[in-house]
Amino acid sequence: MQGSRILLIVGGGIAAFKIPELIRMIRREGGSVVPVLTAAGAEFVTPLTLSSLAEAPCHTALFDLTRESEMGHIQLSRAADLVVVAPATADLLARMAAGLAGDLASTLLLATDKPVLAAPAMNVRMWQHPATQRNMDLLESDGVRFVGPDEGDMACGEYGPGRMAEPETILAAIRAAVARDRPLRLPPEAVVSLPQRVLTGRHVIVTSGPTHEPIDSVRYIANRSSGAQGSAIAAALRDLGARVSFVTGPAEVPPPEGVEVIPVETAREMREAVEDALPADAAVMAAAVADWHVVNARQGKIKKDGSGALPDLQFAENPDILAWISRLPQGRPGLVVGFAAETDHVLENATAKRARKGCDWILANDVSPATGIMGGTENAVTLISAEGAESWPRLSKAEVARRLAARLADALNARNNPAEDRT
Repeated sequence: MQGSRILLIVGGGIAAFKIPELIRMIRREGGSVVPVLTAAGAEFVTPLTLSSLAEAPCHTALFDLTRESEMGHIQLSRAADLVVVAPATADLLARMAAGLAGDLASTLLLATDKPVLAAPAMNVRMWQHPATQRNMDLLESDGVRFVGPDEGDMACGEYGPGRMAEPETILAAIRAAVARDRPLRLPPEAVVSLPQRVLTGRHVIVTSGPTHEPIDSVRYIANRSSGAQGSAIAAALRDLGARVSFVTGPAEVPPPEGVEVIPVETAREMREAVEDALPADAAVMAAAVADWHVVNARQGKIKKDGSGALPDLQFAENPDILAWISRLPQGRPGLVVGFAAETDHVLENATAKRARKGCDWILANDVSPATGIMGGTENAVTLISAEGAESWPRLSKAEVARRLAARLADALNARNNPAEDRT
């Protein structure tokens, strides 16, 4: 982070009390901070506190005549390497999504041409409100990155997701964003000190979406997977600097930008695409692959003949891509992650699946219809590894992806010799 310039927009929420410590952390690692304090934020922390810690003026007003004579808000919005919004309240996120520019903070966000990282913070009901989730989806599609929120006790006395991420977590996200967006401007000595959660030079294969196994020219076997979780995982890995090969079936959710997209339809095509993408440092098998295909799939449409006879369909098992890649004798990725979508005895079945397939980690989730997870925007997973089971709270699929990407980066960076160096 040495030499990085951070424009820090402080929104109005009790979590603003964590911002002074975040400023200290950024400066301790050699970054500079220019604070911008909203009117609501000033109810929780003072301009003097922020300016003293940043050793830079704390900006509060849009119509500062001295600076605005030189279009200061435009210069301020573009002089930074990264714009960080913390805490990003529901109101501030809504204004960002709507493109409003009624105060200094929202004007800077609208005028900037630099990457934006936001740390949401709000009451659990506000976070779960459909309007907030729509705003999050829109901002994410616009390229805004997010860190958090966490789940826990809140100042209002409620419990749930909505707490702003801790300063250490925000700092790690800042490091990753800076490393991704400024790799060519970092001095050589700074590369050595890049954080452990950077995946620069790593190659990760991600499979996603359903597969479609033809019955005839118009019908196929599939499942209800939207591809949302796989797409989010690919985006999170990309944001940490990884080169991502994204092998996707016919998903409802579009693939993220900035990754190599390899579209497939059937399980056999997916297996071939994964093999072609090797070698890789890690493989995340998030696709919901159909277990069987129809051997005698017909050309044209199968028609009813009025006799009541059922079509004679012959089934065969599809390749088990997770088991195959987990047990490769040569060229196996250093970390293989599978998914176990279950409807009953979730942990028991997922633990048995991990042992049977031979993967390193497996993420188990309950996809019973009542959960709304299959095809929904949230997920509740348990990460199962050789060390045991770790249950995560119910989170947005984007946040599950960020947590998984961070864990994967930690594991890979504990090792040396990236796959890119072995080719």
